[in-house]
Amino acid sequence: MTTTATANSSAPAARAKGGQPMHAIKPWWQAGPFALVFLLFFLIPLGLIAMVSLWNFNEYELIPALTLRNYASIFEGCSGLTDNGDFCVTLSTYISTLKFCLLVWAITLLIGFAVAYFLAFHVRSPGIQTLLFVLCTVPFWTSNVIRMISWVPLLGRNGLVNQGLMGMGLVEQPVEWLLFSDFSVVLAFVHLYTMFMIVPIFNSMMRIDRSLLEAASDAGASGWQTLWNVIVPLSRTGILIGSIFVITIVMGDFVTIGVMGGQQIASVGKIIQVQTSYLQFPLAAANAMILLAVVLMIIWGLTRLVDIRKEL
Repeated sequence: MTTTATANSSAPAARAKGGQPMHAIKPWWQAGPFALVFLLFFLIPLGLIAMVSLWNFNEYELIPALTLRNYASIFEGCSGLTDNGDFCVTLSTYISTLKFCLLVWAITLLIGFAVAYFLAFHVRSPGIQTLLFVLCTVPFWTSNVIRMISWVPLLGRNGLVNQGLMGMGLVEQPVEWLLFSDFSVVLAFVHLYTMFMIVPIFNSMMRIDRSLLEAASDAGASGWQTLWNVIVPLSRTGILIGSIFVITIVMGDFVTIGVMGGQQIASVGKIIQVQTSYLQFPLAAANAMILLAVVLMIIWGLTRLVDIRKEL
Protein backbone atom coordinates (compact mmCIF):
# COMPACT_ATOMS: atom_id res chain seq x y z
CA MET A 1 0.00 0.00 0.00
CA THR A 2 2.79 2.40 0.87
CA THR A 3 4.57 1.72 -2.39
CA THR A 4 1.37 2.30 -4.40
CA ALA A 5 0.65 5.56 -2.62
CA THR A 6 4.21 6.76 -3.21
CA ALA A 7 3.95 5.95 -6.93
CA ASN A 8 0.61 7.73 -7.24
CA SER A 9 1.90 10.81 -5.44
CA SER A 10 5.00 10.99 -7.64
CA ALA A 11 3.01 10.65 -10.87
CA PRO A 12 1.96 14.34 -11.01
CA ALA A 13 5.54 15.35 -10.35
CA ALA A 14 6.62 13.45 -13.46
CA ARG A 15 4.49 15.71 -15.63
CA ALA A 16 5.19 19.23 -16.72
CA LYS A 17 2.78 22.11 -16.53
CA GLY A 18 -0.30 21.53 -18.66
CA GLY A 19 -0.36 17.78 -17.97
CA GLN A 20 2.35 16.86 -20.51
CA PRO A 21 5.26 14.53 -19.66
CA MET A 22 8.55 16.12 -18.73
CA HIS A 23 10.29 14.37 -21.62
CA ALA A 24 7.83 15.71 -24.23
CA ILE A 25 9.50 17.64 -27.04
CA LYS A 26 8.75 21.33 -27.05
CA PRO A 27 6.54 22.43 -30.00
CA TRP A 28 9.11 24.90 -31.26
CA TRP A 29 11.75 22.13 -31.33
CA GLN A 30 9.42 20.08 -33.50
CA ALA A 31 8.95 23.01 -35.87
CA GLY A 32 12.66 23.80 -35.87
CA PRO A 33 13.75 21.49 -38.74
CA PHE A 34 10.96 22.73 -40.99
CA ALA A 35 11.77 26.34 -40.15
CA LEU A 36 15.43 25.67 -40.94
CA VAL A 37 14.57 24.19 -44.34
CA PHE A 38 12.27 27.16 -45.03
CA LEU A 39 15.05 29.55 -44.06
CA LEU A 40 17.80 27.87 -46.09
CA PHE A 41 15.87 27.11 -49.26
CA PHE A 42 13.42 30.01 -49.44
CA LEU A 43 14.13 33.04 -47.27
CA ILE A 44 17.89 33.22 -47.80
CA PRO A 45 17.73 32.73 -51.62
CA LEU A 46 14.88 35.24 -51.83
CA GLY A 47 16.90 37.72 -49.78
CA LEU A 48 19.89 37.24 -52.08
CA ILE A 49 17.74 37.87 -55.15
CA ALA A 50 16.35 41.03 -53.58
CA MET A 51 19.87 42.18 -52.71
CA VAL A 52 21.25 41.50 -56.21
CA SER A 53 18.30 43.37 -57.75
CA LEU A 54 19.65 46.51 -56.08
CA TRP A 55 23.17 46.07 -57.42
CA ASN A 56 24.70 47.85 -60.37
CA PHE A 57 26.40 46.06 -63.26
CA ASN A 58 28.21 46.54 -66.50
CA GLU A 59 29.31 44.29 -69.34
CA TYR A 60 32.01 42.65 -67.25
CA GLU A 61 31.07 42.56 -63.56
CA LEU A 62 28.51 43.03 -60.84
CA ILE A 63 28.98 46.13 -58.71
CA PRO A 64 27.62 45.71 -55.14
CA ALA A 65 26.37 49.28 -54.88
CA LEU A 66 22.75 49.97 -53.95
CA THR A 67 20.80 51.48 -56.83
CA LEU A 68 17.26 51.53 -58.18
CA ARG A 69 18.47 51.74 -61.76
CA ASN A 70 17.36 48.19 -62.56
CA TYR A 71 13.76 48.85 -61.51
CA ALA A 72 13.75 52.19 -63.30
CA SER A 73 15.00 50.63 -66.54
CA ILE A 74 12.27 47.97 -66.38
CA PHE A 75 9.52 50.58 -66.26
CA GLU A 76 11.23 53.00 -68.61
CA GLY A 77 8.72 54.45 -71.03
CA CYS A 78 5.71 53.09 -69.15
CA SER A 79 4.35 56.48 -68.13
CA GLY A 80 2.15 56.53 -71.23
CA LEU A 81 1.45 54.88 -74.56
CA THR A 82 4.08 54.58 -77.23
CA ASP A 83 3.93 56.31 -80.60
CA ASN A 84 2.10 53.28 -82.02
CA GLY A 85 -0.53 53.43 -79.29
CA ASP A 86 0.85 50.36 -77.50
CA PHE A 87 1.99 49.86 -73.95
CA CYS A 88 5.65 49.73 -73.01
CA VAL A 89 7.55 46.45 -73.28
CA THR A 90 7.15 45.57 -69.60
CA LEU A 91 3.40 46.17 -69.45
CA SER A 92 2.85 44.42 -72.79
CA THR A 93 4.78 41.42 -71.54
CA TYR A 94 2.80 41.25 -68.29
CA ILE A 95 -0.48 41.60 -70.19
CA SER A 96 0.56 38.72 -72.47
CA THR A 97 1.56 36.57 -69.49
CA LEU A 98 -1.66 37.35 -67.62
CA LYS A 99 -3.65 36.50 -70.76
CA PHE A 100 -2.11 33.04 -70.90
CA CYS A 101 -2.56 32.68 -67.15
CA LEU A 102 -6.26 33.54 -67.28
CA LEU A 103 -6.99 31.28 -70.26
CA VAL A 104 -5.12 28.32 -68.82
CA TRP A 105 -6.71 28.82 -65.39
CA ALA A 106 -10.25 28.87 -66.84
CA ILE A 107 -9.73 25.81 -69.05
CA THR A 108 -7.94 23.75 -66.40
CA LEU A 109 -10.62 24.67 -63.87
CA LEU A 110 -13.41 23.44 -66.14
CA ILE A 111 -11.60 20.24 -67.08
CA GLY A 112 -10.28 19.61 -63.57
CA PHE A 113 -13.68 20.16 -61.93
CA ALA A 114 -15.42 17.89 -64.45
CA VAL A 115 -12.89 15.07 -64.04
CA ALA A 116 -12.85 15.37 -60.23
CA TYR A 117 -16.65 15.41 -60.12
CA PHE A 118 -16.85 12.26 -62.25
CA LEU A 119 -14.28 10.43 -60.11
CA ALA A 120 -15.81 11.51 -56.81
CA PHE A 121 -19.54 11.09 -57.46
CA HIS A 122 -20.02 8.82 -60.46
CA VAL A 123 -17.36 6.15 -59.85
CA ARG A 124 -18.60 4.05 -56.94
CA SER A 125 -15.81 1.50 -56.65
CA PRO A 126 -12.73 2.72 -54.73
CA GLY A 127 -10.57 0.42 -56.84
CA ILE A 128 -11.84 1.92 -60.10
CA GLN A 129 -11.40 5.40 -58.61
CA THR A 130 -7.77 4.63 -57.83
CA LEU A 131 -7.18 3.13 -61.27
CA LEU A 132 -8.67 6.12 -63.10
CA PHE A 133 -6.78 8.53 -60.84
CA VAL A 134 -3.51 6.76 -61.62
CA LEU A 135 -4.30 6.95 -65.34
CA CYS A 136 -4.59 10.72 -64.95
CA THR A 137 -1.03 10.77 -63.62
CA VAL A 138 0.44 8.72 -66.49
CA PRO A 139 1.54 11.82 -68.48
CA PHE A 140 3.63 12.90 -65.47
CA TRP A 141 5.78 9.80 -65.86
CA THR A 142 7.62 11.52 -68.71
CA SER A 143 9.45 14.83 -68.98
CA ASN A 144 7.55 18.03 -69.63
CA VAL A 145 9.77 18.75 -72.62
CA ILE A 146 9.00 15.37 -74.18
CA ARG A 147 5.27 15.92 -73.70
CA MET A 148 5.55 19.32 -75.36
CA ILE A 149 7.59 18.03 -78.29
CA SER A 150 5.02 15.28 -78.81
CA TRP A 151 2.58 17.94 -80.04
CA VAL A 152 4.86 18.97 -82.91
CA PRO A 153 4.16 15.91 -85.15
CA LEU A 154 0.45 16.42 -84.50
CA LEU A 155 0.10 20.17 -84.97
CA GLY A 156 2.90 20.92 -87.43
CA ARG A 157 2.37 22.12 -90.99
CA ASN A 158 2.74 18.55 -92.23
CA GLY A 159 1.41 17.02 -89.03
CA LEU A 160 -1.36 14.50 -88.56
CA VAL A 161 -4.00 17.12 -87.79
CA ASN A 162 -3.35 19.13 -90.94
CA GLN A 163 -3.14 15.98 -93.06
CA GLY A 164 -6.45 14.81 -91.64
CA LEU A 165 -8.15 18.16 -92.25
CA MET A 166 -6.91 18.31 -95.83
CA GLY A 167 -7.77 14.66 -96.39
CA MET A 168 -11.39 15.31 -95.32
CA GLY A 169 -11.53 18.38 -97.53
CA LEU A 170 -12.14 20.77 -94.66
CA VAL A 171 -9.16 22.97 -95.58
CA GLU A 172 -7.26 23.44 -98.82
CA GLN A 173 -3.91 24.25 -97.26
CA PRO A 174 -2.26 23.55 -93.89
CA VAL A 175 -3.52 25.56 -90.92
CA GLU A 176 -0.64 27.71 -89.73
CA TRP A 177 -1.90 28.71 -86.27
CA LEU A 178 -1.95 25.21 -84.82
CA LEU A 179 1.74 25.32 -83.91
CA PHE A 180 4.08 28.05 -82.67
CA SER A 181 1.15 30.26 -81.71
CA ASP A 182 -0.92 31.32 -78.72
CA PHE A 183 -3.15 28.31 -79.34
CA SER A 184 -0.30 25.80 -79.06
CA VAL A 185 1.03 27.52 -75.92
CA VAL A 186 -2.35 27.36 -74.17
CA LEU A 187 -2.85 23.76 -75.32
CA ALA A 188 0.53 22.72 -73.91
CA PHE A 189 -0.13 24.51 -70.62
CA VAL A 190 -3.49 22.78 -70.23
CA HIS A 191 -1.94 19.43 -71.07
CA LEU A 192 0.87 19.92 -68.56
CA TYR A 193 -0.93 21.45 -65.59
CA THR A 194 -4.54 20.21 -65.52
CA MET A 195 -3.52 17.55 -63.01
CA PHE A 196 -2.60 20.29 -60.54
CA MET A 197 -6.27 21.31 -60.62
CA ILE A 198 -7.74 17.82 -60.53
CA VAL A 199 -5.98 16.60 -57.39
CA PRO A 200 -7.02 19.30 -54.86
CA ILE A 201 -10.58 19.52 -56.20
CA PHE A 202 -10.96 15.73 -56.04
CA ASN A 203 -9.62 15.77 -52.48
CA SER A 204 -12.18 18.41 -51.46
CA MET A 205 -15.04 16.56 -53.13
CA MET A 206 -14.18 13.31 -51.37
CA ARG A 207 -14.62 15.12 -48.03
CA ILE A 208 -18.18 16.19 -48.82
CA ASP A 209 -20.76 14.39 -46.68
CA ARG A 210 -22.96 12.44 -49.09
CA SER A 211 -25.97 12.96 -46.79
CA LEU A 212 -25.93 16.63 -47.85
CA LEU A 213 -26.56 15.58 -51.43
CA GLU A 214 -29.41 13.35 -50.33
CA ALA A 215 -30.88 16.18 -48.28
CA ALA A 216 -30.70 18.52 -51.29
CA SER A 217 -32.44 15.90 -53.43
CA ASP A 218 -35.13 15.37 -50.80
CA ALA A 219 -35.68 19.14 -50.70
CA GLY A 220 -36.47 19.08 -54.42
CA ALA A 221 -33.19 20.52 -55.72
CA SER A 222 -32.27 19.63 -59.27
CA GLY A 223 -28.89 18.26 -60.23
CA TRP A 224 -27.62 21.68 -61.33
CA GLN A 225 -28.94 23.32 -58.14
CA THR A 226 -27.20 20.70 -56.01
CA LEU A 227 -24.01 21.19 -57.99
CA TRP A 228 -24.04 24.99 -57.73
CA ASN A 229 -25.35 25.39 -54.16
CA VAL A 230 -23.77 22.39 -52.43
CA ILE A 231 -20.85 20.85 -54.31
CA VAL A 232 -19.19 24.01 -55.65
CA PRO A 233 -19.19 25.88 -52.27
CA LEU A 234 -17.84 22.82 -50.46
CA SER A 235 -15.15 22.35 -53.14
CA ARG A 236 -13.92 25.94 -53.06
CA THR A 237 -10.85 25.06 -50.99
CA GLY A 238 -9.66 22.61 -53.63
CA ILE A 239 -10.52 25.09 -56.37
CA LEU A 240 -8.47 27.77 -54.66
CA ILE A 241 -5.46 25.52 -54.05
CA GLY A 242 -5.54 24.27 -57.64
CA SER A 243 -5.84 27.84 -58.90
CA ILE A 244 -2.80 28.91 -56.88
CA PHE A 245 -0.78 26.01 -58.30
CA VAL A 246 -1.72 26.73 -61.92
CA ILE A 247 -1.36 30.51 -61.70
CA THR A 248 2.04 30.47 -60.01
CA ILE A 249 3.45 27.90 -62.44
CA VAL A 250 2.14 29.59 -65.60
CA MET A 251 3.25 33.07 -64.52
CA GLY A 252 6.88 31.99 -64.17
CA ASP A 253 7.06 29.45 -66.99
CA PHE A 254 9.43 30.11 -69.87
CA VAL A 255 10.19 26.65 -71.27
CA THR A 256 6.66 25.94 -72.51
CA ILE A 257 6.25 29.36 -74.10
CA GLY A 258 9.69 29.09 -75.69
CA VAL A 259 9.14 25.63 -77.19
CA MET A 260 5.47 25.86 -78.18
CA GLY A 261 5.66 29.52 -79.15
CA GLY A 262 8.64 29.01 -81.44
CA GLN A 263 10.69 31.53 -79.42
CA GLN A 264 8.39 34.25 -80.82
CA ILE A 265 6.07 34.91 -77.86
CA ALA A 266 7.22 37.03 -74.95
CA SER A 267 6.54 36.32 -71.30
CA VAL A 268 7.96 37.55 -68.03
CA GLY A 269 9.70 34.25 -67.36
CA LYS A 270 11.19 34.29 -70.85
CA ILE A 271 12.56 37.80 -70.32
CA ILE A 272 14.20 36.74 -67.05
CA GLN A 273 15.72 33.68 -68.74
CA VAL A 274 17.14 35.80 -71.58
CA GLN A 275 18.58 38.35 -69.13
CA THR A 276 20.34 35.64 -67.13
CA SER A 277 21.75 34.13 -70.33
CA TYR A 278 23.30 37.55 -71.09
CA LEU A 279 24.66 37.71 -67.49
CA GLN A 280 22.41 40.64 -66.62
CA PHE A 281 21.73 39.18 -63.18
CA PRO A 282 20.69 42.39 -61.36
CA LEU A 283 18.16 43.20 -64.08
CA ALA A 284 16.85 39.62 -64.02
CA ALA A 285 16.63 39.74 -60.23
CA ALA A 286 14.64 42.98 -60.37
CA ASN A 287 12.23 41.41 -62.86
CA ALA A 288 11.95 38.36 -60.61
CA MET A 289 11.05 40.51 -57.60
CA ILE A 290 8.38 42.36 -59.59
CA LEU A 291 6.98 39.05 -60.85
CA LEU A 292 6.93 37.72 -57.29
CA ALA A 293 5.05 40.80 -56.11
CA VAL A 294 2.45 40.40 -58.89
CA VAL A 295 1.94 36.69 -58.12
CA LEU A 296 1.65 37.39 -54.39
CA MET A 297 -1.00 40.04 -55.06
CA ILE A 298 -2.97 37.54 -57.16
CA ILE A 299 -2.71 34.91 -54.42
CA TRP A 300 -3.70 37.48 -51.80
CA GLY A 301 -6.79 38.34 -53.84
CA LEU A 302 -7.71 34.65 -54.12
CA THR A 303 -7.27 34.03 -50.40
CA ARG A 304 -9.65 36.91 -49.66
CA LEU A 305 -12.36 34.75 -51.23
CA VAL A 306 -11.61 31.64 -49.17
CA ASP A 307 -9.83 31.35 -45.82
CA ILE A 308 -7.70 28.24 -46.45
CA ARG A 309 -6.65 27.91 -42.82
CA LYS A 310 -10.26 27.78 -41.69
CA GLU A 311 -11.41 25.44 -44.45
CA LEU A 312 -8.64 22.83 -44.15
